[in-house]
Order: sequence, then C-alpha cells, then structure tokens
Amino acid sequence: MDKIFGPEGVLATRIAGYEARPDQLTMAKAVAQLLEHREEDILDQASCLVVEAETGLGKTLAYLIPAVLSGRRVVVSTNTRNLQDQILQREIPLILEHIDPDLKALCVKGRQNYLCLYRWRQLQAARQADLFTGAEGKTIDAWLGETVHGDRSELSWLTASSPLWQKICCQSHFCLGANCPEAAGCFLNRLRRDAAASRLLIVNHHLLFSDLAVRRTGYGEVLPRYETVIFDEAHHVENVATTFFGFTFSRYQIIDLCGDVERSAETELSGKAQQAAVSAAARLIGAVERLASGFPLHKGRFLLQPVLQDQPHLQTMRDDLRAALEHLSDSLDKLVAAEGPWRQYGDRAQDLAARLDLILAEPGLEPTEEEARFTYWYERTDRNLTLFATPVDVSTELQEALLSSARHCVFTSATLTTGGHFKYFLKRLGLAADTPTLSLTSPFDYPGRTLLYVADAQFPEPAGPGYPQALRERMEQLINHAGGRTLALFTSFAAMEQAYASLRDRLPYPLFIQGEAPRRTLLRQFSRQTDSVLFAVASFWEGVDIPGESLSLVIIDKLPFEVPSDPVIMARINRIKALGGNPFVDFQTPRAILTLRQGVGRLMRTADDRGVIAILDTRLFTKGYGRQFLKSLPPSPLTRNLDEVAAFFKSSNETT
Repeated sequence: MDKIFGPEGVLATRIAGYEARPDQLTMAKAVAQLLEHREEDILDQASCLVVEAETGLGKTLAYLIPAVLSGRRVVVSTNTRNLQDQILQREIPLILEHIDPDLKALCVKGRQNYLCLYRWRQLQAARQADLFTGAEGKTIDAWLGETVHGDRSELSWLTASSPLWQKICCQSHFCLGANCPEAAGCFLNRLRRDAAASRLLIVNHHLLFSDLAVRRTGYGEVLPRYETVIFDEAHHVENVATTFFGFTFSRYQIIDLCGDVERSAETELSGKAQQAAVSAAARLIGAVERLASGFPLHKGRFLLQPVLQDQPHLQTMRDDLRAALEHLSDSLDKLVAAEGPWRQYGDRAQDLAARLDLILAEPGLEPTEEEARFTYWYERTDRNLTLFATPVDVSTELQEALLSSARHCVFTSATLTTGGHFKYFLKRLGLAADTPTLSLTSPFDYPGRTLLYVADAQFPEPAGPGYPQALRERMEQLINHAGGRTLALFTSFAAMEQAYASLRDRLPYPLFIQGEAPRRTLLRQFSRQTDSVLFAVASFWEGVDIPGESLSLVIIDKLPFEVPSDPVIMARINRIKALGGNPFVDFQTPRAILTLRQGVGRLMRTADDRGVIAILDTRLFTKGYGRQFLKSLPPSPLTRNLDEVAAFFKSSNETT
C-alpha cells in the first residue's frame, strides 16, 4: 500500500494534484490486512473492520484499491446513487488506468431497473395505447437492439415511476424463469452472467439486502456468490436491513396483482376461463377495499394491536380478504396448463395470504418485550394502507444472512461514532465488542476555516415559550450576516414551513423550500445562485454536496431526536427497557448524534470551503447529554456571541 498511497507512490507520481494523506494509507493498509488470503482461517463468522473516515480523507480509494488487489470477488454497497456514480465515473477509470487494467467491474441494480422482454412483448400485443405513443414504442424497440442490459437509466425520458415502465420492468413475482419464451434474450440473465464474470460489483444497500432476503428462499438471487462486502455509507445499514428482514402487505400490492390478472385474462383467455379470472380479481379488490376502509382514516404510522382490539370487525374483514386470495389462487390453478403467467400470479396470491396471516394474526398470548422479534404496525397515506411486521432488532438476521456466509465485511462512513466511540454502531449490528475499528478525522482545517455558533443562554429551549419566534428572528440575523448562502435544516416539516412563511418576505435573497421542486432541481438552483437560502428537512441532512461559496452557513433548528411515538422506534425503546437498558442513553441519543453529524457535515466539502455551523438549541449546554453531542462535533472554534459570527463573515468576505 505504501507504493500506491505513499508520498512517492503510484497515485502521487501519476495523478496531477494528488496529495498523499497518512490516514488514507492507514485505512488502505487495514483493509488490505483484513483481506489477506488465508485459507486456514475457517471461521463461522465474517472477519469485520469498522472505519469512520471523515470527509476529505479519500476513503473510497482506500478501500477500493486493496479490494481490487486482493483478487477476491468484492461487493461494494452504497446507500446513494450519487456515490455509485462517483465510483463508476471517477474511481474505477483511475484504477483501470493506474492499478489494474484487467479489472472487470459492474454496477448491479435492483431488477426493477431492467426491462422484461416478455412483459414488453405482452404489452405490445395488448396494444395498450394509453400507456405509450407509437413514437415511444419505436424508440424502445430501437433501444432494445442496442442496449446490453436493458437498464432504464439509458432512457432519460422515461422515469422509474412511469406507468409504462412499471408494466415492462422485471419483477420477481412476474418472472417465468426457465419457462419464459424470452429467456434466451433476457436482460436479467445476461446481467447475471456478466456479474459472475466480474470481480468488483457495485450495488446499493437495498439490492444487497433484497438479495440476502431472497437467498433464504433459495430462488431469484441476482448477485453471484461473493467473499467480501464493503459497506460505504454504513450508518444506513440497520435501517435498510430492517426493511428487507420484515414483511409488508398493502392495498397497492393487491391492486397490482389484480391488474396483472385482468390484463392477462383479457389478452390470453376467453369465455368462462376469462370470466372466472376477472371475477376472482374483482372479488379480491372488493375485499381489500373493505379492509382498508375499516381502518381509521387518520394519516400516519400507528401500532396495529390497539386498532385490532378496538375494532374486532377487522378480523372478519381479514378473513374475507384471506378467502378472496385463496379463491383467486384456486381459480388460477385451473389455468396452469395454459400458456401464460398463471402459476406466478397464483404464487403471488399465496405469498400475500401468508403475509396477511403473519401480520394480522389471531389475537393470542402476547410475547414479552424481550421475546418479541417484530413490531406490528400500519401506515395510512392519502391513497394506500400498508401493514408491517418489522424486526425490533436486526442483529440476529444480519448474523444469519450475512455475517455467517461472507468471509469479510468492511463498514465505513463519515459518521459511525457517537461521543467518540463505536459502541452504539457495533451493538445495533450485532458486531462483537472487540471488532477492529479505526476513527480517522477529516484533514480539513476546521479550526482555521469554520466557526460553531450555539445560541446564547437567554435563547429559549425548543419546548419553551417563545422558541418558534426566537428561532425565526435568530435565523434572519444569521442569514443576513452570511449574505444568504445558507442551508437551513429542520427536524420537522411544520417548523420548516413556519420559518419559510415568516422569512420569505423579510430576506432579500432567493429562497427555496423542499417540496416545491425535485431535490436535484433545488440543489442545482441553490448551487448556482450564490446568495440563496434553502429550507429543508429529512433527506437533505445528508447527501448534499455543495462546495464553494454557495453554502457558507448551515443552520440546524434543534437536536434531531426522533419522535418516540413512531411504532418501530417505540418498539425498540420498549425492548431496551425490558432488557434493563436506558433507551435514551443507549438508543435515542446516539441516533440523534449521528443525524446531527450528518447535517453539520454539509458545510465543509473541500479543503477550500469555509463557513459557520449554527445550532439553535441551548440544550447542548443546559442538559447533561449535550456534552456527548458537543464531543461528536468537528473541532471548530465555539462561540455563543452573534457579533463573532458577523466578524467571521466580514473577515471571510475581505479575504475573498
């Protein structure tokens, strides 16, 4: 690794502007050591390494190069498409040119990103002109003669949410497998062959955990066997794993199944067979609509058990829906001998029935909090009802599905520690307490180029009277000192909207607010208008990469504790209590610290950036847990004096 990452190494001597960074070399050596080839080491659990590598260190090359040189098949899993694009467009070409010209690397996406030839031919035969124009059909036909894997991203005019794409993409529940008449030209089959011939596979967390969940059934996996997984943006692993190791049942799933059955029946059946299939689908739609209307109409996420106890008629509606699923399955069984996807439709109906049984089980003896593996809840939106069985703790599932099958796992992110240690991260993923860890700080000059401002002692706490008004007034002062150039991050939509409504006529700068345009559009506008202000929540706390003067001030309204009434959060809190722990200390505070660190990290994206981080929450000083938050923040000079913020920006403007 010294010959590659050292001051006289390959990267420093061949790449203009490259600067050797000791911590990057340290990380590369640690990854290389983990991946050393030792056949005698037969372990029942993967060897793991956890690395916190803050922004600017160059962690992507620090794990990619030793992974490539190991000679193993390595899966690199990211949370965002942006990081995937960076790896494919920047790091892989660099490795091909300077490190390993024979490397075969491939980006593998979820199967819904690829066109299904059978569904495309079926759609054309049905002449569903309402889904696409003749010109669009000709464009796709021409593209099919050129594309290698049928990846939707190559059709820039066709969005993933397009009704047309939803009808022609690969879906596991629609796949005919070896019986498909288009199997020879199947893009997914070609993708699997190419993946099997590649040493480096780039995926996202959702695909990796979807593949791990499917492997339990022994059918439908997309990824070839691999020895090593490197998780970048690893702070998302628990949440993504929670999604794929749980179960869902939704109104949309039923509507989608019935729509497929009806369309296939209209094109491939006639007479009594067609009538029976359509009638069974209609009965099923009626049953799911009755169940959905039986739930309270309030939008949000709620625990199931109280609703089932208060409204026992829901069990009768569940039984009716279960019977309708069985009726559809029985009706389709009679068509299995005929050509078409009838067996697949029947399997989908059976799978949905099993999910319904699991989530809406008959009331019985409730497990204790220690015993409960799942929490059962539902989400009501404007147009859908979804039922969930969500794992309370994913560490067991991770052990069974990943850590017991892979040989090496690397977990890395800019934010993994809370209060200076890895205890929270290790415990949530079920990693051993003695797992090797590295904490590598950012090479950026935080002491010389940034300032951390925390509201003064007279500023009200978030729950105190006058806080909303004080927040908006202080934001106005800060933004004026910065001359715009502000990303304002909020912990709720309500707080964001109130601040925006109050300040849009008071600030002389272009103002943008999350929701008025797509995320990418907002970020592009914010980046180009160097005196603008962007109001945002949720996903904007991370993944926002705006270097330069457009982003010189990050305002955070308050410490980002999650709402404890959320069903999944509540279940995890209760389980920690039942096991004798302190959920606020062991769970809620570490999660809030990681989110805060992500938000703060939006300021410094390059070594030349400079600016102010403003946190308008005095609990950093008035509460004991505030010390843990402060200990987790970058080493910026701290002030509670607004005049010093004004002086910082005045000095910055003079130097530029």
